[in-house]
Amino acid sequence: MESHLPLKVLLAAPRSFCAGVTRAIQIVEACLERYGAPIYVRHAIVHNEHVLREMEAKGVIFVEELSEVPDGVPVVFSAHGVPPSVVNAAKERELPTIDATCPLVARVHQEAVRHHKAGCQVLVIGKKNHPEIIGLLGHLPTKDCQVIDDIEAARNIQIPIHQPVAYVTQTTLSVEDTGQIVEVLRKRFPKLIEPRKETICYATTNRQQATRTIASGAEALLVLGSPTSSNSTRLTEVARQVGCQRVRLVPEPDELNLAWLDDVNVLGLTAGASAPEYLVQRLLDRLALRRTLVIEEVPVTEEKIQFRLPLERFPKIPQMPVSRPSIKSQHSQAGFHRSKSIALSQELHLA
Repeated sequence: MESHLPLKVLLAAPRSFCAGVTRAIQIVEACLERYGAPIYVRHAIVHNEHVLREMEAKGVIFVEELSEVPDGVPVVFSAHGVPPSVVNAAKERELPTIDATCPLVARVHQEAVRHHKAGCQVLVIGKKNHPEIIGLLGHLPTKDCQVIDDIEAARNIQIPIHQPVAYVTQTTLSVEDTGQIVEVLRKRFPKLIEPRKETICYATTNRQQATRTIASGAEALLVLGSPTSSNSTRLTEVARQVGCQRVRLVPEPDELNLAWLDDVNVLGLTAGASAPEYLVQRLLDRLALRRTLVIEEVPVTEEKIQFRLPLERFPKIPQMPVSRPSIKSQHSQAGFHRSKSIALSQELHLA
């Protein structure tokens, strides 16, 4: 049903791709340009079905095990990181490998290893079945690390007497929930050794802060992102924590029943760090057909971080071109999509 009633949209900023996701996607695209299809990627390069479908259409094949990769074919490790056992298995088979691990995830690996070498029991705050945690645990002996996935686990964890205790975290956790877990650990272990730098990444923190800001003034809030995306699902939790009870995670903008918003006058809108900006644009287009949009972008901070592509580490493969790739895909032009979205906002009576 078409309506001319206004709908105010509070658009979170920052939102959508972070620097680590952009870098991982660019690495895969550079491999396609340099080596040609097919390119194999161990695990989903990022947790978003739209990105994966587009890559599959270009000749990318996603696998969970190296045994699924033919001999001699390039394989990319996903942004979530891999355990050293996977790296070693690839070396044994002489598979050409390109590591797309987010530099911030790699930093957490280094922090955990540093604590272990110092003799600490390393507490890893995160979801034990998440690929980022699986990759991290592979860097540590089982007896010297434990996963803490909630406050109850923090209260009950047992540490060998006289062993120093340190912690690191998954990069995509809820800042508030993690803070509560750390407080419990501090009370139990007064000499708890903390990371030298925050291990929840800047993009996770910024998107949660932006979501918290718009959710407090919205009657309903939509998060564009995949159910498999930890950072996207955390945004729905953050919105509910500040009192916005009408919250939905939206994997497919075209499938959202817009009638759900008919009685909403103020809508919050954001996108997880693995969700492309064009999904925001697509949803705004749909909403504009039904309501008169008054869009207000609500910036909480400006992100300027960019990660360099490790082009010098791309392996040279016999009988394959080795030209320097030029990255010109829609995914690597996150700024373009952001500008396009803001331009549309102005056309739709920008507040």
